[in-house]
Amino acid sequence: METSVRKLFDRYERFFRQSLSGDMDMDEIASLYASDFIAASPGGVVTGKNDDQLKQVMAQGYRHYRAIGTKEMRIRNVRFSPIDDYHCVAHVAWTATYLRKNHSDVAIDFDVHYFVQELGGEPKVFGWVSGDEEALLRKHGII
Repeated sequence: METSVRKLFDRYERFFRQSLSGDMDMDEIASLYASDFIAASPGGVVTGKNDDQLKQVMAQGYRHYRAIGTKEMRIRNVRFSPIDDYHCVAHVAWTATYLRKNHSDVAIDFDVHYFVQELGGEPKVFGWVSGDEEALLRKHGII
């Protein structure tokens, strides 16, 4: 399972980078996710479906990332916590690099914990837990 989940996050990183350049294929991005998902952050817990609304929200999110100067998003490390034969938590350490007007670029490290299910040989993200992204961006003068 670990090998297939690593490949999933290689694709995730590649799709994220493409989206930052404006080359968004929302069907490819949506293919990373299960039919239903749960997300938790300090802002609360939300549930959703992998549908057209998710694609619209994600496209809007990538436009927002570009608007605030997100230049690059790369994975530093992926650590796994197996749950059973079909599920794991992938602890993904990301580095985001932002362009700032009249300042040098800034790189910010953060972690997101993804819940992954692998059925039929194909892993899918069915949830994630993240920190307070907005507070982190404010702290570094991005927003």
